[in-house]
Amino acid sequence: MTLWIDADACPRPVRNIVVRAARRRKIELILVANSAQTLPPGPGIRQVTVASGADVADQYIIDHAIPGDLVITADIPLAAGLVERKVTAINPRGEVYNKSNVGERLATRNLMDELRGAGLAGRSGPAPYSDRDKQAFANSLDRLLANL
Repeated sequence: MTLWIDADACPRPVRNIVVRAARRRKIELILVANSAQTLPPGPGIRQVTVASGADVADQYIIDHAIPGDLVITADIPLAAGLVERKVTAINPRGEVYNKSNVGERLATRNLMDELRGAGLAGRSGPAPYSDRDKQAFANSLDRLLANL
């Protein structure tokens, strides 16, 4: 098993939780991003820096993650691609993506993107990352690691 983080927009608390979990369980952790990330020293943790560009990091993860791996991402199209390939994916708020929810999330994302493009919706992002989100993520990650 390998843990993957789509690291460009990953909240720091999530990264810290995943690093601790990877070390505790001696699981390889790979952070994929368009720019260099600050990594804690230690074995089993590495970074892949990909070229700049839309979805380059996402495509790298899709090309390299395999069933049995776990990917942390807030990117819905990436999650959809992973679910299609039978790779487990979880978002930073602890929601596990699956066939029954990723299609709905992707459709909502695409609709909101179209509405924003037409000036019919605001450009607000996700709610601030809270302690409750952090706890939900940590609990979900522990359950997934125990099951995988």
